[in-house]
Amino acid sequence: MNVWAKMLTALRGGVNEAGEAIVDSQALRILDQEVRDAAEEIRQSKDSLASILARKKVSEEKCSALRTQIDEYEGYAVKALDKGDEALALEVAAKIADLENQLRLEKEAGDGYAASAEKLQAALKQAEQNIKRLKQQVDTVKATENVQRAQKAVAERHSGSNSKLRTAMESLERIKEKQALTGAQISAAAEMAESSADGSLQAKLEEAGISPRGHSAEDVLARLKKSKSA
Repeated sequence: MNVWAKMLTALRGGVNEAGEAIVDSQALRILDQEVRDAAEEIRQSKDSLASILARKKVSEEKCSALRTQIDEYEGYAVKALDKGDEALALEVAAKIADLENQLRLEKEAGDGYAASAEKLQAALKQAEQNIKRLKQQVDTVKATENVQRAQKAVAERHSGSNSKLRTAMESLERIKEKQALTGAQISAAAEMAESSADGSLQAKLEEAGISPRGHSAEDVLARLKKSKSA
């Protein structure tokens, strides 16, 4: 396969994929329309069935009427024979033959209507079962689509929430670190202030001759002499 042929094949593949993507995106709408179309065809078929059944009924009524006429003319033929009127009996027989031919043709038509009605009823029953199954499948697909859409939304929100949660936790840790640093700075400043205050007070006491000093040798010797004389 040369380069141009490969490019054409790839192009056709891309067109097919694009077409399939469009069809898939409209799949549920297409299925709904197909169900409606099939239901409409079934309705029209039922109308046709009703028409066939009506003709079958009319044919049966005609057959019944023809049989009644045949029975009636057979009685006339018998009476004509009883009277010895052969010519009249033959004329009545011809009428009977015509009625029997009509009966045969009407019965054939009626049998044809009955056969057509039976086949159409069977086809309708099968079609209705198929439509029922298709509707069930469409309902299942719709339900699955809704559930998966909800799951996808939850998953996306969960993923986004995790990301936001991590960011919030990181911000919280930074706030804690800043607060700890600020607390340490405040404590250090307080210690420095206290130390400064103690030093200042000590200096003031020393200047006033109040601050206690360390014991000198003279102090110790005076204390020992005083103790000995006592």
